[in-house]
Amino acid sequence: MDATLAALLTYDLAPIRHLYPFQPARMALPGGALSYVDAGAGPPVVLVHGNPTWSFYYRRLIAALSGTHRVIAPDHLGCGLSEKPQHYPYTLSSHIDNLGRLIDQLGLGRVDLVVHDWGGAIGMGWATRNPERVGRIVVLNTGAFLGPRLPFRIAVCRYPLFGDLAVRGLNAFALAGTVMAVERPLEPAVRRGYLLPYGSWAERVAIQRFVRDIPMSPRHPTWAVVDGIDRELRTLRDKPMLILWGGKDWCFTDDFLAGWLARFPEAEAVRFDQAGHYVLEDAHEELVPRAVRFLRV
Repeated sequence: MDATLAALLTYDLAPIRHLYPFQPARMALPGGALSYVDAGAGPPVVLVHGNPTWSFYYRRLIAALSGTHRVIAPDHLGCGLSEKPQHYPYTLSSHIDNLGRLIDQLGLGRVDLVVHDWGGAIGMGWATRNPERVGRIVVLNTGAFLGPRLPFRIAVCRYPLFGDLAVRGLNAFALAGTVMAVERPLEPAVRRGYLLPYGSWAERVAIQRFVRDIPMSPRHPTWAVVDGIDRELRTLRDKPMLILWGGKDWCFTDDFLAGWLARFPEAEAVRFDQAGHYVLEDAHEELVPRAVRFLRV
């Protein structure tokens, strides 16, 4: 481990401890150490975040479920409080593999899933490999199938040089998320929580690699991975699914909601008309109780 990585292993959580009171655990992976929340006891539910968030996004749901469930909320390698190796592949396949390693090492057996953003492809990627181990699924503004378009404000972050400067140099992607992904302005402490693990060029490596891993053509290696997940979603069609959707999301638009309903016609769907991409921020008062009721059945 080099000095840069060693410096990234610990964070001062005191400024957000009132929002994120959890004591994360660590698991060694081939590429580095993965941080994850393991709270409560009971049937296991795994919360899978996206980019550029981390387990902090699920803080309210962790608190609400941990009285009745064992709640596992990992930070993907390179994200949140996990180690941030600078030369790791950071591909969808690697994140799916890591999620599987965590679930296996914890001996979770059959699990419920909650997925958001890239967590949809990661979580459903694992689920399609292990359909017999999946119980209930909660879907929050995400996709596990190829999208028709990439919003320009994300596409520009893929440009050579400009993307490096914007995403890793200026932290534009994570900063923009705290403004553009919500309809209700975040409180300063919440905004600080989202940005806390991404304070330097080195700490933002996975944010940029997630953006570059978005497959926009069949030539991209992750195109076939996402297409393969989509083809196997049929193996999960009998699983109870609740879709909780922010209607003002400019990235995962209602086209993606329609895509989920086409693949899972029996799913229950609730659209929060005034919520954005970070639907758990904008609509938590109604969303969290709905998710808890669904997962407690």
